[in-house]
Amino acid sequence: MNNPTMRGKQCVITGGNSGIGKATALALADLGANIILVCRDEAKGEAAVADIQRRSNNKAISLINADLASLESVRELAATLNDRLDQLDVLINNAGVMCEKRATSVDGFELQWAVNHLAPLLLTRLLQAPLARAKGRVVNVSSQVHRMGLIQFDDLQWQQKYKMFKSYGQSKLALIMCSNKLSEAWQPLGITINCLHPGVIATNLGGTPKLMKLFLSGPDKGARTSVYLASSAEVEGITGGYFLNCKASKPSAATKNEADLERLWTISSEMIGLPEALDSAVAA
Repeated sequence: MNNPTMRGKQCVITGGNSGIGKATALALADLGANIILVCRDEAKGEAAVADIQRRSNNKAISLINADLASLESVRELAATLNDRLDQLDVLINNAGVMCEKRATSVDGFELQWAVNHLAPLLLTRLLQAPLARAKGRVVNVSSQVHRMGLIQFDDLQWQQKYKMFKSYGQSKLALIMCSNKLSEAWQPLGITINCLHPGVIATNLGGTPKLMKLFLSGPDKGARTSVYLASSAEVEGITGGYFLNCKASKPSAATKNEADLERLWTISSEMIGLPEALDSAVAA
């Protein structure tokens, strides 16, 4: 994958205590990166940090607790990272949920929408300054399930008739669409933003029958494209892409619907409490 050394690079990975997130953290730690894991469960997060340190022989692994189902917690996380890091080389928005039954976040949003779309959008935007100083990379873990999704503007929160995969697909579609918007606006800053499908992976994500998991690929394989986008010289300067198996791929046609994108951006910005306008400058 043409991975250069990542020694000393600052990387933040959400959902890094298990599955694809932990496998991604371990791979980047092996390359010498400084890793901050963002985890909701403190005990599991501490165990993951210790395991990654031991297996990679890299002690520059730390933990920040945050609940990505809470926008206030995301703001606190961003404030901590802005205070701690002058530069952020890589942000990997890996955390995600899949809910068989409709659930809501503390802010009242449908939970898949809140965690899979709103949280990474808010976190990324609030980390603009350290990302810009590093000309950093944002890696967003989406899914091929986005092809099942449509932005259901008349019922974004699935209050009428909840369907797990369609709701999940909508959240991942929204993630790609808003990533594309950000990638274009922030290109002058040198920040790159790309999305990926990790493959059909056996993880702790809900909604996958236990028997089916026996035939799925493991987290190590699922992490490859995230690691590639975070570290490879081959994708330096490439932004607004969608990747599958470490190769550029075409997302669904719905991701290119400009009218839907503008409407989605307006609604999403209001939900996360940030202005629609995007700065292409950053304070020194």
